[in-house]
Amino acid sequence: MNKRKALGAALLSMTMGLSMFAAGAFGQAPETQDSYRVLVQGPAAEKAKAKDQFGTRWDFGAKGFTTTVNAKQYQALLKNKNLKVETVSQVQLEAKPGSGAQAAPSDRTPWGMEAIYNDSNLQATSGGNGVKVAVLDTGVNVNHTDLAGSDEQCKDFTNRRTPLVNGSCTDKNGHGTHVAGTVLAHGGSGKGIYGVAPDADLWAYKVLNDQGSGYSDDIAGAIQHAADEAVRTKSHVVISMSLGSSSKSSMIADAVNYAYGKGVLVVAAAGNSGPNADTIGYPGALTNAVAVAALEDVQENGTYRVADFSSRGNPATDGDYVIQERDVEVSAPGRAIESTWYDGSYNTISGTSMATPHVSGLAAKIWAENPNMSHTQLRAELQNRAKSNDILGGSGAASGDDYASGFGFPRVK
Repeated sequence: MNKRKALGAALLSMTMGLSMFAAGAFGQAPETQDSYRVLVQGPAAEKAKAKDQFGTRWDFGAKGFTTTVNAKQYQALLKNKNLKVETVSQVQLEAKPGSGAQAAPSDRTPWGMEAIYNDSNLQATSGGNGVKVAVLDTGVNVNHTDLAGSDEQCKDFTNRRTPLVNGSCTDKNGHGTHVAGTVLAHGGSGKGIYGVAPDADLWAYKVLNDQGSGYSDDIAGAIQHAADEAVRTKSHVVISMSLGSSSKSSMIADAVNYAYGKGVLVVAAAGNSGPNADTIGYPGALTNAVAVAALEDVQENGTYRVADFSSRGNPATDGDYVIQERDVEVSAPGRAIESTWYDGSYNTISGTSMATPHVSGLAAKIWAENPNMSHTQLRAELQNRAKSNDILGGSGAASGDDYASGFGFPRVK
């Protein structure tokens, strides 16, 4: 286990942390700006007129439609008393990725892989065949040697002129490629790194731009699209979202419910606003999303604790073994996680963003081994595999289901 000390030491020199849950990130648009992304609601006839006049980016049916308008058009919409107009909220990365990338991985099976496989001698990983993992993030370098050949879909939902561009998912940020690697990196040419489920298929959905920000309607549209693709392809699909905010977006919530209703398992980060209670972010806090907290290895001895930055859930529901809104569900490695990087190299970063793909990969691995499972049965299996008696820093509910670690840490074995 000593090989992980170098990773931890390197991480201490990095201050970015890629925390994604700044308070107020879903704020209103400024009073004066060049363009506005808006949600338009109202009677069908009035919405139809507005669509003809301003165009449609995403149509959410009875929930309204979104469009991008200039300042003059925005004022015109506000003056229409028959319409309800709201600016669309945004997700924002708190910091840009820092330095620390290296040409080759320091460990082909990083500590998170060893931990989730419960094998300190792990040399390689396997599994996930046939399961699709939709990574909604800053895009993915699908040509990275450890990810090449894994991408089945590559789509951009951030283009200003059109809501969906097929065959484009370029990542110039790093975060999305890092997340994808933790899910399904396959070791490349024999010198690369491994993810939890290297045989899974990657659906790389770019929903955040290169600066790490994105509109909630684009994220909702991507969630809905993944669900529709799951139905079209008759596939088991896991949506992995290492993004969020302290505020709830109704569009994203509706999209998560839609996907869950189509049999898709939705996994999302709990947030990096800990250690206080009731700091969990959305969409992880939604009932139909599996919220993942971040663990760190205590003195590298196989005992884990919830990282101080990891957002906590609602302590009032400790020990009830029922997932409600604003509950943490499970935990996974999230401190000093090494994975693939956007420029073909490797990087070590921390956050619940890094814990989430461990669980997404595990879900894909379990589903591939048990294809007759429903998504709800798969979710129950993740909970059943989770144990919190080897996790420190929870609420003290030794038998599991506490507001810091949830049911605990689910593993391969």
